[in-house]
Amino acid sequence: MKASDLFVRALEAEEVEYIFGIPGEENLDLLESLRNSKIKLILTRHEQGASFMAAAYGRLTGKPGVALSTLGPGATNLVTGAAYANLGGMPLVMITGQKPTKKSKQGRFQIVDVVEMMRPLTKYTRQIVNSANIPTHVRESFRVAMEERPGAVHLELPEDVAAESVEAELFQPHETRRPAADEKSLRKALELIQTAHSPLILVGAGANRKRTQAALHKFIEVTGIPFFNTQMGKGVVDERHPLFLGTAALSDLDYLHCAISRADLIINVGHDVVEKPPFFMQHGGTEVIHINFFSAEIDAVYFPQLEVIGDIANTVERLAAELKPQRSWDFSYFMKVKAEIDAHTLEGGDDPRFPLIPQRIVCDVRSVMPADGIVSLDNGMYKIWFARNYKTYRQNTLLLDNALATMGAGFPVAMAAKIVHPDKKVLAICGDGGFLMTVQELETAVRLGLDLVILVLNDSGYGMIKWKQSAMGFPTYGLDFKNPDISALANSFGAHGIRIESADMFAKELEQRLSSKGVHVIDLPIDYSENERVLTKGLKAKTCLL
Repeated sequence: MKASDLFVRALEAEEVEYIFGIPGEENLDLLESLRNSKIKLILTRHEQGASFMAAAYGRLTGKPGVALSTLGPGATNLVTGAAYANLGGMPLVMITGQKPTKKSKQGRFQIVDVVEMMRPLTKYTRQIVNSANIPTHVRESFRVAMEERPGAVHLELPEDVAAESVEAELFQPHETRRPAADEKSLRKALELIQTAHSPLILVGAGANRKRTQAALHKFIEVTGIPFFNTQMGKGVVDERHPLFLGTAALSDLDYLHCAISRADLIINVGHDVVEKPPFFMQHGGTEVIHINFFSAEIDAVYFPQLEVIGDIANTVERLAAELKPQRSWDFSYFMKVKAEIDAHTLEGGDDPRFPLIPQRIVCDVRSVMPADGIVSLDNGMYKIWFARNYKTYRQNTLLLDNALATMGAGFPVAMAAKIVHPDKKVLAICGDGGFLMTVQELETAVRLGLDLVILVLNDSGYGMIKWKQSAMGFPTYGLDFKNPDISALANSFGAHGIRIESADMFAKELEQRLSSKGVHVIDLPIDYSENERVLTKGLKAKTCLL
């Protein structure tokens, strides 16, 4: 058969449903093979949007999402998506085309060394030089992409290789079992937890796996140990749980850190140092048990005293089977801090000011979104407010990026979420800066007939950097811009645009739009003056309960 047909058959063997991207002339054999396959090509308007969508598909399903581009400029446009997936632990397979490798007719036109470009950003990158090796490279790329820690991989398929005739057998995927932690490390962990006075559980991004979610819930129920999470650990355990303290949206000085500073042991489940640190370790301070698929990367703020390495769910299940509440445990202070956090995060939820303050926006969104509704956050100042204040009830219903933290991903990620979960309500929340970086995908969303809402928080500037600029004592400079009429822009794409004109209008419009067909863009003015009052001056002035 033709090599491109073999390539597509190998993708089908991996149960690929969608390929997101923009083909070029170097992909035409592959494109023809896709036309005759079960795989659906989702044509996007920019390769970066395609890579974000594919990475989000991987995050939500556990199976690698697939992104496609041509050579040169198409491939370079995948770079941010590669870093997004690799740092965020999302399985992603990128396929790029290339000019003929055996006989060049165009010199170096559009040619860059894509394989070497991708090397520092991926777990695996290969050019396919022999069509008989296609099954090997495809199977290996998918295996590596899914293996803990998940991430991005890259395959380059030159057009002359794609056009070859070839005979080769496919490799069928098979289930693999991860190794369990050794008995000695488990015994030591049990001893540390049982002899602790005030242990705390931390839920990190690596705990966001189906089996781990159930195991953690049981562990918390059995032991009664309070827990908190990192930003990418939100929703792994229902945050309405009476033992949930809060989210470490900041690295230090928040109310949550009052509790962390009183803990003598933190059971750190699935945390990865790629996330912004949820706390700073100090020599001679709180001890940490590192429970993860892989060893800890030691740095100045993270140096655990015990590492329990193996399948996380298995480790947590085995600990839960042998642990029971200890009379020596004292969580009374943690519960006082929880009450303080709960009261603090409710403040401003009914504030009538317009433009709306962040606390009111978070409160209104939470009141409208169903328990299984999916919110996809882009990156901006509002992400801190949502991480701190938005109670997340179910796994993968608040999608945010606390690894690469790139702007522009929120909207494409929401599109992928709607494709994976067409029955759920999906809301993208973007700043005006991030939204304009991938606004062209409005055409893609309309063409696909997706039903979703994009909320654009409009402050005519790069709000988070302005907050940092002010906090560091610098005058405001270089961070303001003028926006187009966002609702009119949405309408020009065939979406439905609206601008919010009052505080009371927002929740009603959001609820109506979430229940309507089509793509809806809500332009919402936001007032970020609360950043300084609450997050700068307020947190500095707080006192931890005695």
